[in-house]
This record gives sequence, C-alpha cells and structure tokens, in this order.
Amino acid sequence: MHDPFAGLPPDPFADDPNDPASALDALDPGIPLDEGERTAVEEDLADLDVYERLLSPRGVRGLVVMCEDCHEDHYHDWDMLRSNLRQLLVDGTVRPHEPAVDPQPDDYVTWDYCRGYADASLRYHERY
Repeated sequence: MHDPFAGLPPDPFADDPNDPASALDALDPGIPLDEGERTAVEEDLADLDVYERLLSPRGVRGLVVMCEDCHEDHYHDWDMLRSNLRQLLVDGTVRPHEPAVDPQPDDYVTWDYCRGYADASLRYHERY
C-alpha cells in the first residue's frame, strides 16, 4: 500500500492502546479545504517538485518557514513538506512532527528564494 505521507517518521505509538496522543482525539477534526485552498495546495505541491529538482543537486535540503505561532524558523526537508501538503489535501490538518535536529540553516531556503530561482532558471533557458 502506498503511504501518501511518506517522508514523515513512523508513528512510534502506532497500534499502541496506550498512545498518549489519543487524548487529541477529543479535539475537533480538521476542516476540509475549500476549492481555492485546495487549488493553492496542489499548486504548492507542483512547485515543490520543481524546486526540489532544481535545488537539491545544489545541496539544498528543503525549505525554511517562519512559524506564525512561535515566531521561529522551522526547517522542512523536501519529503516532510510534501507529506504535510498531501495531508492538508486529505483532511485539512498537518500531522505533528519533530523539528529537524540541529539543522544547518545554509541548507534550507525560503519559498520566495525558490520562486526566484525557478523563474531565473526558466528565463535563462528561454534565452539560451
């Protein structure tokens, strides 16, 4: 069976009746995305594939995102970010996950950097 969330670490409490996360079951489920949100996430997934193909060979491991809740940078490897976006499409939530351990900030770039790099690459290839 294909795991649409491949790239995330396995749940260490899978099938454990004493899973401490079971307390979260009482929380409201995710809200399904509306059509505009769904389209935006699908576009992000397509863009992410392009960015990874362009930047991974150059040593970029993924994206850095400023967290609106804690106001700190969060570092996401390509596979983890892809899994998070896919989960948003499925049920409107993102699985909790551990932050990158001792990330090297120089190995990660922002969405804006990726967009600019992809645009510049496209324009370069159109000219030459």
